[in-house]
Amino acid sequence: MSPASTSQSPLLQQMRKRKRKNGWWARHVSGPVSRFSLVEFIFVRKIKPSPPRSVYINQPLPSEFFDKKGKPLSSRRFDSNQNVTSKYTIFTFLPRNLLEQFRRVANCFFLFINILQFFPQFSTINPGLVMLPLIAVLLITALKDGYEDIKRHQADKNVNNSIIHTLGGEGYENINPMKSKSKTFVPKIPIPSFKSKKARRREAKEAGNMVAKTYQREAAEEQEETERQLRGEREDGEDLGRARTQVSTWEDDPEAGDRANELGWHRTLWEDLKVGDIVKIYDHEQFPADIVICATSEEEDVAFIETKNLDGETNLKSRHAVTGLTHLNTVQACRNAKLRVDLDAPEVNMYKLNGAIVTEDVMGNDGLPAVHPISLETTLLRGCVLKNTAWVIGIVMYTGHDTKIIQNSGATPSKRSKVERQMDPQVLLNLALLGVLATVCAVVNYFNEVRWIQEGTYWTLYADTRGDGASVNGILTFLNAFITFQNIVPISLYISIEFVRTAQAAFIYFDRDMKYTKNGVVTRTQARSWTLSDDLGQVEYVFSDKTGTLTQNAMIFRQCSVGGKVYSGDGEVPENTLIKASSSDSDSSTAHNSPGIKLPDTTSPDVKVRLPKEVLAPFHDKTLEMDLQEHDTEQSRVLHGFFAVLALCHTVLAAEMEPGVIEYKAQSPDEAALVQSAADVGFVFRGRDKNILRLSTPFSETPDEYELLNVLEFNSTRKRMSVILRKMDDEGRLFLLCKGADNVIFERLTKDSSQAELREKTDKDLQYFASEGLRTLCLAYKVLDLAEYEQWSKDYHQASVALDEREEKIEEVSSRIEQGLSLLGATAIEDKLQDGVPECISDLKRAGIKVWVATGDKLETAVAIGYTTHLLTNETNLIIVREGRHSVKDQILDALEGFFGEHELARVISRVSTVSGRPGLERINTGARSLVGDNNGHRPGGFSLVIEGSALAHCFSDPETNDLLLALSTRCNTVICCRVSPLQKAQIVRLIKDNLGVMCLAIGDGANDVSMIQAADVGVGISGEEGLQAVNSSDYAIAQFRYLRRLLFVHGQWSYFRNSSMILNFFYKNMIGIGVLWWFQPFCGFSTTYVFSYTYLLFWNVFWTLVPVLAIGLFDRNIDAHSLMTIPELYRYGREGRYFRLRRFFYYMLEGIFQSAVIYYFLHYTYLTPSSRPDAWDVYIYEASTTMAIAAVMVANFFTGLNIYAWVGWTYFGILLGPFLVWVYTAVFSSIPPRSFVTGVYGNQVFLFRSYAFWFGWPFVLVIALLPRYLIRVARQNYFADDIDLMRLVRRINPEIDPATHPMLGGKFAEKEKTEEVDTDRGDIPMKELQGGVVDVKAQTPMAVDEEVGRPSIGAGRPSMSSARFGMHGSARGSAVDMSTGVTRQASRGFDFDTEENGVAMARMQSRLSQVSSHRRGNRLLPNRSSPLKPISGSTSNPFGISRIRERAGSVFSPKKRRDTTATKASVTTATSEEPAETGTGATATGTAGSKSRKATDSRTGEVLEERQRSGSGSADINADLEGGDVFGHGFGIGKSGMPPRGGPTV
Repeated sequence: MSPASTSQSPLLQQMRKRKRKNGWWARHVSGPVSRFSLVEFIFVRKIKPSPPRSVYINQPLPSEFFDKKGKPLSSRRFDSNQNVTSKYTIFTFLPRNLLEQFRRVANCFFLFINILQFFPQFSTINPGLVMLPLIAVLLITALKDGYEDIKRHQADKNVNNSIIHTLGGEGYENINPMKSKSKTFVPKIPIPSFKSKKARRREAKEAGNMVAKTYQREAAEEQEETERQLRGEREDGEDLGRARTQVSTWEDDPEAGDRANELGWHRTLWEDLKVGDIVKIYDHEQFPADIVICATSEEEDVAFIETKNLDGETNLKSRHAVTGLTHLNTVQACRNAKLRVDLDAPEVNMYKLNGAIVTEDVMGNDGLPAVHPISLETTLLRGCVLKNTAWVIGIVMYTGHDTKIIQNSGATPSKRSKVERQMDPQVLLNLALLGVLATVCAVVNYFNEVRWIQEGTYWTLYADTRGDGASVNGILTFLNAFITFQNIVPISLYISIEFVRTAQAAFIYFDRDMKYTKNGVVTRTQARSWTLSDDLGQVEYVFSDKTGTLTQNAMIFRQCSVGGKVYSGDGEVPENTLIKASSSDSDSSTAHNSPGIKLPDTTSPDVKVRLPKEVLAPFHDKTLEMDLQEHDTEQSRVLHGFFAVLALCHTVLAAEMEPGVIEYKAQSPDEAALVQSAADVGFVFRGRDKNILRLSTPFSETPDEYELLNVLEFNSTRKRMSVILRKMDDEGRLFLLCKGADNVIFERLTKDSSQAELREKTDKDLQYFASEGLRTLCLAYKVLDLAEYEQWSKDYHQASVALDEREEKIEEVSSRIEQGLSLLGATAIEDKLQDGVPECISDLKRAGIKVWVATGDKLETAVAIGYTTHLLTNETNLIIVREGRHSVKDQILDALEGFFGEHELARVISRVSTVSGRPGLERINTGARSLVGDNNGHRPGGFSLVIEGSALAHCFSDPETNDLLLALSTRCNTVICCRVSPLQKAQIVRLIKDNLGVMCLAIGDGANDVSMIQAADVGVGISGEEGLQAVNSSDYAIAQFRYLRRLLFVHGQWSYFRNSSMILNFFYKNMIGIGVLWWFQPFCGFSTTYVFSYTYLLFWNVFWTLVPVLAIGLFDRNIDAHSLMTIPELYRYGREGRYFRLRRFFYYMLEGIFQSAVIYYFLHYTYLTPSSRPDAWDVYIYEASTTMAIAAVMVANFFTGLNIYAWVGWTYFGILLGPFLVWVYTAVFSSIPPRSFVTGVYGNQVFLFRSYAFWFGWPFVLVIALLPRYLIRVARQNYFADDIDLMRLVRRINPEIDPATHPMLGGKFAEKEKTEEVDTDRGDIPMKELQGGVVDVKAQTPMAVDEEVGRPSIGAGRPSMSSARFGMHGSARGSAVDMSTGVTRQASRGFDFDTEENGVAMARMQSRLSQVSSHRRGNRLLPNRSSPLKPISGSTSNPFGISRIRERAGSVFSPKKRRDTTATKASVTTATSEEPAETGTGATATGTAGSKSRKATDSRTGEVLEERQRSGSGSADINADLEGGDVFGHGFGIGKSGMPPRGGPTV
């Protein structure tokens, strides 16, 4: 068959239409105009990117730095270090804030209306009074913006006026030019008059008092001690050569400068810091700029920093000084140094910094000035804090906007909620309606006036004068109509929405169910963006990181494979490991009283190792100890090398927390677990002294010493780390120790036969580890030749000092020496899942949300984690796409054709594979055979896609493959992306968001998740172990992944429902007020005359009708939180966007039009009757129209009350406040005498409140106007109820019933799991056998028999490699196909609905309810129109009536006794999905009752049993009698037994 075009897919056609290229107009006119901002053009100064720079220390600037006049060029000036985050100054606040506010169309419209009313032709009342609403809106917004900016000014002031100590005084001057600072008009904080001890001693000496002698004696002693330390001497006479002073404060520093001309360290404000300044930072001080390290207080020139302000990580990190600058440790040395610092241009990449320092006064071996490289390891970035180091001296490289932290703190993308975006066209529709009304009034008034003039009416006697003709009056009428009907555009809507969303953010913050407490620290859920609360209720896709998000980021060293032998641990605690930390243990930032980290005593043979907080348990294995003790065996030597690599190849710090006890401080939990495991076995890393590493081993009494020569750092590109060491013994051998990902290490191994065999064994063990969900790492080593290393070291130095393409050159040189490695083994670490993650993901899937997980783990590990988190289930069909023999495009095409029938094509390569007889699923040395099933495409659990990062790169680079990936991924229930980069995480979010236009949520906890969080519609950050950078870039911050369920299901659902209802009621209430005015126009010749006093219209949105809609936004809820949490299927109403649709908008508008007509015409004709007044006088217009105004207010408020579901005290207050105020206002306003000011309604209360027309009129129209809405509510609740309506009714009538425990409402079965139950449909298979026991793999399918079932070294008692800890063997999981191997399969439709453990659809297929409930459906009701379900014909009884509803709801609590357990183990879904036609089996399913069989094996007897699954009967009714089987059925499939048991029996 010829390949079909990919464009045949309707989805692809739709995407290509959406991706149509913009035309010339959009590119050159409309696009630039829409992006242009007048505010930014006027008030924002654009910052040009800085070029590469050279900084000169104690040297004159070159002549090219100056112009002809001798002034420094602007391009050579560096940005000031001033921090300015505020928007306004005293002079720019008013114009800029007004410009920002008038970007809103509504504000511009009302400004235009108010300006019109200053002209006499359009004046209604006092123009100043008319301006009040707009002024109030502008003032409130301005006060809010001003308050926020004051806080920014205060923060800027605190930062800019912080103190830093710079080198200054006689003989030193920094001549590098700087740009001028911005004018903020905020006064500086003067430097506090704080004096050092040296200055106080000087003052005491000058005063000549008695204390001076004491100060002099102390000064002499301190001076002598300082000089002795500078000479490198100690009191005991030991010469340390480079001993450093350990003063950790400026006041104790003997080199502190107090006077302006004194050479020393002077106090300077942060904002006055310059590029090229030499600074000294003391312990616990923050770095004000990006600084290169010259020297530190430590003898090794190492500094320890905390980067929490930069990336949120609390683990200490080490930085070291530039090798050639370590002598710059005094003010004299710094003043005499002559340096040039060459740097790249500032860039946003946090992990890249290239530069070099040229020492003009020190020559290299080649006779030229020595060049030393600058990298991130020799740099202190702004925002970091110095910890456990007395002081650091450095040179300022970048300041202000050029620093890394400010480069990365770009403006967070502006996000607007979906409701707000949908509201824009509704506002435009109202504006268009206003234009139509104005046009009608103008046109009709024009023709009326022409006719009246022709008829010679008396009121047109002077109408033919200049400026008073029919045409002019028509234009005036048109403009007057905008004033009369202005309330059709609600001016207070925007402020009301902001107020309500602010309150909703507070509700989220104070929710106790989302409060997390750990170690006494309380972390609450925070809404960092207050405008996206309703988006939480419409999420369709969730994109999640794995490490730290789904897992705890706390590690356990589970297993290791060394020399082809697996060691699994026995759970015992090693003798030298301390589990519980003592009370003195604390955070790394406060663990030591002394400034420097106290290194352990490396001479003591006995030392204890305390378990780090990132490691949950130690590692111990008796078999490993026995193998180590056999010193002469090859296995013992391999074990020695394996754990020596673990103990030496890292960047871990060893700190002595107390005498004889050390603890490891690692930059990542993985490293901590690896080094700790080596210590548990006996290979204790004792610490580092300068470049000397010390290691205690079980083979020697004294620690071994190694000289650290080079560290080849780990990064996401290299995926490996290496160290080059020289062993300090007689031989002095050189070693390269390497650890990294398996695929990276394997391709660098030697090619001899012994390594090939070990590689094959280790690879099989790696696949087993991955199937257990463990994180794997390979270890290798190499013995280096001295001559080879010396040549390589020269090349590495040249690459490290290069300014151009430094990373590429370093990688090339590093890869050259990392070849010919010898494999030692592999490690397996478990990253524990967070509490509640599997349940949360299961509920997200039940809610219809598609979950994507992006991780850097290998494919097999990602799949195993997918099973443990319930992302994948037993019956899931896996589709694997990875780089292989076939292109990624071919693999995706084959998956679409084979599983979904998207393309009528059969690839040639597939036909060749079929002819050659290759097995349908084949893996070559990748371990995917354990993922393969023999029934692919026929399992009922839907499809899940697993794709590697390299395959994603191919997809994103080719537009057609990108479209195919979108078509495939949207047909899968879940997607797992493994081996992905941070950029690819953002790309997969944009793939769905930009092409499908659905609501996407991204959640992560690390800095690598920021791009994904910012790309999504809603970003959620987790305050985890990896820092707070993700939180700082997010819209919502939570402490645990499980809180996402409540955030979406409760707060998201409520906020979306509340905001939607509030906005719709806002439009309605304005329409009813304008409608009364409009119906009066035919009676006033369409002259835009007000039917009632203008003040009623003026206060309409302020006093009469505002509070009830605010009550909806604050307190209303359509169902309680407990029901939303226990029945996730209810979330679909928000996910489908049902609460805020255009048709609902039109319905509310029509209600306003209808009710305004009822109010006007009934009251109008009531007051037109001759007897409406007892004195027979004519009715004054305001007498009737005031009744209309009062009636309109009461109808609008009571209609809003009809739309409220949850009534609280504030709701009653809001509903009754408007009627109360309008009655009081009418009485007071009508009593104001004309001598005060003319109102036109004086004395109206005398006639109004005595008229029967008033007292019978407004109650009558109130009932008539609200009757349709009331009837609709009754019909909806009783006859067309959806799932939420019925659940609300059940909870209202019987509030003591808990949906979480009641079986007919989705709860689990109490005490039923303790007994062994037998499902009669399964041929006496005990339920516990289907629930998670280990199945005998050898008695399974031929596929499993053909596979090697495990490693002998794993142990006889362990499950085989085909077995897993998930309770099923490889083929019992979802079938999997690796698309990269060219498999052969028959086309299959499969199933396209979710089935997971304890899931709805799976339980339904295991139930017989659908077969026995059809005869009980005679009294079913017709569901709402959106439901595809049909009522069963033949119904004879009338099911309508509230009593029937109450009877059905009440029967929940007295169900009939079940005849067997099958009636309580399943639920009936909404409608059956079409089962695939199984080719060759002769069994098909067409949506009616049918059966499907497959074979299972009894793990105890090995007997092959036949398992039969019953499919549904094909229909389920939403309003079924509870005794008849279904309770709700329509939305989420609750059958007679209710929802499937949470945590109950699984299949």
